[in-house]
Formats: sequence, C-alpha cells, structure tokens
Amino acid sequence: MKVPRPRRPRKFRVADSAQQIVGGFLLAGPFVVTEEVWLLAENMSLLQAIATIGVVCGIGYATLYKADTNRDPSDEQRIGRVPVRFLSLMLVAFGSVTILALLFDAPDTFLGSVDSNREIALITFKAISVGSVFSVVGAATADSVFSR
Repeated sequence: MKVPRPRRPRKFRVADSAQQIVGGFLLAGPFVVTEEVWLLAENMSLLQAIATIGVVCGIGYATLYKADTNRDPSDEQRIGRVPVRFLSLMLVAFGSVTILALLFDAPDTFLGSVDSNREIALITFKAISVGSVFSVVGAATADSVFSR
C-alpha cells in the first residue's frame, strides 16, 4: 500500500510578484491621472474609503482563489494565516497606485486648492482606495493568467 506524500505549499516566486506588478501598474495608471477619481475621492467619506478597501480585498481573494479553480489558498505559503500570494497582491494593488500618484505628483496637481496637508493626505488615501479597485483586477488577472 502506497502512503501519499504530504502536499507541500506551492512556492511563491519572484516571477509571481513580477506578474502582479505588471498587471497592477498597467491598470492603475489611467486612474491615478484622472481628475474624476480625485474629485470622487474628495467627496467620499472615510467609511466609504474603508469599504472600498474591503472591496479590493474581496476582488483580489475571489480572483485568486474562487475564479481560478486550480488554486487552493490552503496549499500556499503563508505568513500567519494569510497566503503570501494574497499579501503580495494587496501590496501591489495599493502600492502601485500610491507610487504612481506620488511619482506623477497627482495630489498637488488635483488638490492644489486644498490648504491643509492633513486634508490632502486624507483625500490621497481615498483616491488610492479607488484606484486600487482597478489595480487589483490587473494584478490578480496577470497572476492567474501567467502563473500556469
């Protein structure tokens, strides 16, 4: 009788992060430089921004583990109880939007009439939450399509 070997968690590779980064930056770019996103962010409440972050996490998890039936989160490397692939996806989704917003000087461009640095930071946070909705779609799709 053959005893089955225990399954090892699938290795998360640098190439996996690179795929996420390409997809995340690709879809984040157009939304970082869109005035409507910054106007929307200016009029959002903090609660709406936090809910948007929840949506980003939900989209990311669903794309990685529900839409791709070949991937099981319990088979992957973890930090604590969270799969490394998912943590990387969240870092890419929010990080790519943040980097592009600061690189393109979007807060100063779109929030020039706002005087308070605290208010600029809050609106930027909300704009990042909005842009991350699109970034996570690109990052998770690239990860799923190219990880075969």
